[in-house]
Amino acid sequence: MTRKTLSLIAAAGSAAMLLGAFAFQYIGGLAPCHLCLLQRWPHAAAILIGLLALVFPGAALPLLGALAALTTAGIGAYHTGVERGWWEGPTTCTSSSVGGLSSDQLFDQIMNAPMIRCDEVAWSMMGLSMASWNMIASLVLAAIWIAAARRA
Repeated sequence: MTRKTLSLIAAAGSAAMLLGAFAFQYIGGLAPCHLCLLQRWPHAAAILIGLLALVFPGAALPLLGALAALTTAGIGAYHTGVERGWWEGPTTCTSSSVGGLSSDQLFDQIMNAPMIRCDEVAWSMMGLSMASWNMIASLVLAAIWIAAARRA
């Protein structure tokens, strides 16, 4: 396969991961926690990098794609550890802007906000959470990006 083809496959993989996350959120009703949201950004970057790699030759962009995939895999590994209680997660999983709110409005916002915790698994398949599956898939995508970088 050519560098462009592999870059396109890797970028499409990130697009599929991102679309899957949005489907779980908007169709499945599973609100993402803070760490879930952080895992999405490197996939978005990988999609953009993949599009650029179709236009600009060289190994630099596929290497950046690999870095994006490894970044989301790393966040997924960290998130998995938080879910499994191997280490403590962030002190806050979500936050809202409170600028300009009265104390009554702020209280209402807090009381009506859904409880989304980074240390609770919202969905799993074969004993692995979405964060774990993201990590595994992202490692595969990183390997594809690296293969693309190695092509002439």
